[in-house]
Amino acid sequence: MKTAQEIFDQLNSIDENVRIDAKKASEIDKSIMETVCAFANEPGLGGGYLLLGAVRTGFKDGLPVYVPENIENPDKIQNDVTTQCSSMFNVRIRPQIETEVVEGKTVLVVKIDEAPEAQKPIYIVSRGLPQGAFRRVGSSDQKCTEDDMRIFYSSAESFDSTIVKGATLDDIDENAVEYYRRLRANVNPNAEELSYDDKDLLMALRACEKEKDGSYVLTYTGLVVFGKSMSLRRLLPALRVDYIRVSGNRWIEDPDRRFEATIDMRGPLILLVNRALNAIKDDLPKGFELKNGNLQADTPIDLPNDALREALVNALLCKCLHNKHYVKFHIMSSSATNNKKCYCESKRCA
Repeated sequence: MKTAQEIFDQLNSIDENVRIDAKKASEIDKSIMETVCAFANEPGLGGGYLLLGAVRTGFKDGLPVYVPENIENPDKIQNDVTTQCSSMFNVRIRPQIETEVVEGKTVLVVKIDEAPEAQKPIYIVSRGLPQGAFRRVGSSDQKCTEDDMRIFYSSAESFDSTIVKGATLDDIDENAVEYYRRLRANVNPNAEELSYDDKDLLMALRACEKEKDGSYVLTYTGLVVFGKSMSLRRLLPALRVDYIRVSGNRWIEDPDRRFEATIDMRGPLILLVNRALNAIKDDLPKGFELKNGNLQADTPIDLPNDALREALVNALLCKCLHNKHYVKFHIMSSSATNNKKCYCESKRCA
């Protein structure tokens, strides 16, 4: 991260530019947040620096002259920046802020990182798209147009192919990979990817990517589908399956007697499906059938297994792909009326 003095030196030699912007910052106004948005959006820029508490007094020998202008309440300015970065945009932006003293006056250095492609375009929610999105063009912040929107969306990777920082091949559950091989062999025993080793198989599935230094990192696909329970708890702590059993077919509002049982399930998604399915099937009413010639009775479930599995998989995929939603997967059964219903409900978090 650059120091305030380094930024002043650049301003006094080449003025504001594509990666550096100076503001007086007596308060955090809309122009500052537009610059934050532009730094986060501009493709290939790598982000930029805001120097708050700097003012241009004129020119000397054809070069600009920037001097520090003391910020009276740096703590308030910092809080205002972080609060607006967290609340104004469609995606939370986490700026890096340093308080420094230059020539006896307090200034703030704010570093804004470029947003991942999957999160672009960043925009001011109250203005919507495209008016609320900005790009950094030279030393100015330009409102985005429809053409810019096409650039963002055509270059953006999907969420499932985005790399997870800190996730490596050590976070892969070998049992999950082996289970995938068995499932794939059931569909096509001669599938080419079954001859790959685990690393090449994960690469083929876009579950991991190879870095320039030769190391391998996981994508969200790799972590969610094949990740160890410990790794998922560390990197995606909110990702789990809650199996809740209630009495009857109505939600009970009293929190002291709402649940009969609840099970917290964590682990690779490919294995969680069967765990959740088995838990559900164990609680469903079963029939009784003793066929002629058999010594042991069967206990069939009236609800078709394929329908149950599809509803469960849809619920899990909905949660994984829309991480700003929560999903309720309901199975209601009444043996008295032989009325069974299975459905999935998705709602946006507040």
